[in-house]
Amino acid sequence: MKNFLLLIVMLTFNLFATAQKTTGIISGKITDSETNFSLPGATIRLEGGNKYTYSNQNGEFEFLNIPEGNYQVEITYIGYEKQTQEVKVEAGKNTNITFALTTTTNELETVVVIGDRLRGQAKAINKQKSNQNITNVISSDQTGRFPDANIGDALKRVQGITMQNDQGEARNIIIRGLAPNLNSVTLNGDRIPSAEGDNRNVQMDLIPADMISTIEVNKTLTSDMDADAIGGSVNLITRATPNGERISATLAGGYGPIREKGNYTAGFVYGNRYLDNKLGVVFSASYFNNVFGSDNVEAVWVKDDFENVYIEEYDIRKYDVQRVRNSFAFATDYKFNNNNSIYLNAMYNLRDDRENRYRARYRGIDPIYDANDEIIGFEGDVRRQTKGGIDNNKNKKTRLERQIVQNYSIGGEHLLSSKLDMDWSINYAQASEDRPNERYIEFQNRGLDFDMNLNNTRFPLITGIGDNSAEDFEFRTLSENNDYTEESELGAKINFRVPFSIIENQKGRIRFGARLRIKDKFRNNKFFEYEPIVDFGNLNTLQTSFYGGENWQAGSQYVPGTFASNSFLGNLDLNNAALFNKEDIPSEYLALNYKAKENIYAGYVRFDQDFNDKLSMIAGLRLENTFIDYTANYIEDEEDLVGEINNTNSYTNVLPSIAFKYNSEKDWVYRAAFTTSIARPNYYALSPFLSVIPDDDSAIDAGNPNLKATYAYNFDLMLEKYYKSVGLLSGGVFYKKLNDFIYTYRDNQYTNAKFSQDFPNLVNPIPAVNPGNWSLTQERNGENVSVYGFEVAVQRQLDFIPGKFFKGLGVYLNYTFTDSEAKGITNADGEERKDVTLPGTAPHMFNSSLSWENKKFSARISLNYAADYLDELGGDSFDDRFYDKQTFIDANASYKFTSKLRVFAEANNLTNQPLRYYQGVAARTMQMEYYQARFNLGLKFDF
Repeated sequence: MKNFLLLIVMLTFNLFATAQKTTGIISGKITDSETNFSLPGATIRLEGGNKYTYSNQNGEFEFLNIPEGNYQVEITYIGYEKQTQEVKVEAGKNTNITFALTTTTNELETVVVIGDRLRGQAKAINKQKSNQNITNVISSDQTGRFPDANIGDALKRVQGITMQNDQGEARNIIIRGLAPNLNSVTLNGDRIPSAEGDNRNVQMDLIPADMISTIEVNKTLTSDMDADAIGGSVNLITRATPNGERISATLAGGYGPIREKGNYTAGFVYGNRYLDNKLGVVFSASYFNNVFGSDNVEAVWVKDDFENVYIEEYDIRKYDVQRVRNSFAFATDYKFNNNNSIYLNAMYNLRDDRENRYRARYRGIDPIYDANDEIIGFEGDVRRQTKGGIDNNKNKKTRLERQIVQNYSIGGEHLLSSKLDMDWSINYAQASEDRPNERYIEFQNRGLDFDMNLNNTRFPLITGIGDNSAEDFEFRTLSENNDYTEESELGAKINFRVPFSIIENQKGRIRFGARLRIKDKFRNNKFFEYEPIVDFGNLNTLQTSFYGGENWQAGSQYVPGTFASNSFLGNLDLNNAALFNKEDIPSEYLALNYKAKENIYAGYVRFDQDFNDKLSMIAGLRLENTFIDYTANYIEDEEDLVGEINNTNSYTNVLPSIAFKYNSEKDWVYRAAFTTSIARPNYYALSPFLSVIPDDDSAIDAGNPNLKATYAYNFDLMLEKYYKSVGLLSGGVFYKKLNDFIYTYRDNQYTNAKFSQDFPNLVNPIPAVNPGNWSLTQERNGENVSVYGFEVAVQRQLDFIPGKFFKGLGVYLNYTFTDSEAKGITNADGEERKDVTLPGTAPHMFNSSLSWENKKFSARISLNYAADYLDELGGDSFDDRFYDKQTFIDANASYKFTSKLRVFAEANNLTNQPLRYYQGVAARTMQMEYYQARFNLGLKFDF
């Protein structure tokens, strides 16, 4: 790796030293003549030879190594009129030109671009067409036309993507059937760290949709991109500095029927250029406040020795939630001259999630058998638990989960000569999750008889005799925890580009560079239990809240019951020694806490070569070295800290890639790619913790610092047709082979010999109690998994149908099929499982929308569907957990009163789609959680 980076540095200085001044540079910028917005993805061509380039996200472009002389520069952009301009190139100089494009007229086969939505669609389609790799692009204008509050909800409309929800909002991203930990999320090309304690998932509901200018989903990678994105990489691009003054504001309010509460949204953008247009600044702010909730039922199913299937644990849960998002972004750039510029970007996102949960849990459920071993009834306990927090200005009597994601970067772009340009950046990003003063109080009613109604296992119902009598519930536990997780990343990168072609009069270039990422993560949890010195009495003697089944979304037969109120819980003075005895409970947090450090060093070479005016190639090689240093705890009997375990490791991945692009006649584009990529194990899975629990459980939970990164070979073919009326038709196939994929390993016959083999450096192996009857749970590498599928999409105005109405009518459709086959997965008895799919692989994903727009009015109705899929492997097929199919229907409309004022209305989840998991078979509900619809009405000002 060091020799590779040294070669890059030497090559850079050699090219700079030998640069000749017999050639010059052409650079420029392309904007929309009406809005003055930059136009990314425009095609810029020079007369003579195959010389062309594309405008970047800011509408800027450049040609290096152009012999001096006069040239015609031609600009083409789908949905806009073609433009040409003559330019004179002088040796050793940078000639700068600008273009202001106008939308097409209704001549011949083109149509009028009639509204803001099609302008945004044009930006996305042109950028997607110009990209060398396989991508899907969404512009801010498009996300604004869907009723999506956050980035996750916007992403679920992209082909090949489905989202896992949390409290009714899209949170975790699945790309082409690959789980969230196999994908990456970046902000302006820099990795976003994770606020989750045990994994690398980026919470897509943290960032409001109105803070992002463009979303790029990279489904194939090039060697200049970070390699840890097997499914794909989502790049969120913030607003760039404008070309002139821009002021816009949004004010909206809405209603959530499930708790009959309101929601509020506000946004503001200001940008301008100063100092003779050399200095640009833009500031954005967003505020979102939603008070809502959910109705939830959960069940854990078991099978007895007589093949009877029943529920051993059952919850009815009521959630009251307030979710507040505050987001701020600032960007500035300074253009010293045509050859040198620097920029600074900053983004800060804060989300406060306040939650009260009231959980009735039916547990310890045992069947009662008759003489013929037939089940005639059930018995067990009922516990009623209130989740909340301290009553202060921060928690407000709720469980507060405060997540912060912030990113700061500085960089520059420099034309060092007519044959060499360079860009660099340094960034710092941090994500944290703080859960302070989180409280739980629980009351219990023991020894009840239960009636278990499983006539419809999709809606199982358990009721107990006398389980709603508050006077029969006695105090059980009272606790408070303080949990904190933080991840930070310091990154730096430098890239160089030089013209180089092996074919005369054909475009070619070499890019090379280096990348550094220094990551630190830790989790520090604390947990205490409190015993009241004066007996609380039973539940009926306290301040309580009762929740019946009225308007319960899964059915009025589900009655949560009576609970200690959140006010009672929040106002308890737990640290008053005269009122409570406080006890530290290490078993609740010792195994969870860890420290992790990862250093990633990367270097790459990328060679772009055109063979003719239609066929081009990208070949690349990337090297990534990963060094890890993890520290965790060795625990016996749940709470006895034996000591810390530290483990270090280092490995290097060699990642070749090659891709071809063929631009045929009439805007047909063919793409083919072979790429390689990796996915590093989750943090907690790598943590070398060890928890040995003797007694009845005889269980061992362990981390695995020896986990290998999953390495993938990826093959892609894609065909695209671009329409001048701002439309797209595409279809493609993909295949991925993942080696050393990671799954949860379970061994129910774990022995001392196996322990000594797996943990050779530990002197205290399995205790002598039941030495041959232990179980182990640990993340391990499987052999390999194959993922394959196809995707098709159409995005089209129906302008080919006669009539003025159809000029404004558009359709958006995409479908993705994905399948997989995993090898090397064993069940709890050590036997290899057959016909197992990779968790997270949704076989069918479908999006559709129908829209209509003119210069004043626009409306859209949208449908999003994902089939059910395996979410988590159990010890065998009976215990496998599946994420059930889901169908969402959303609608929105807007009316522009003037060029500066628009009113809009939005409706989400009109199908009242629940989050549902099932166990083993589709009819066996494991969880069903309902949210109802959400409505919003607002004003948008563009000054």
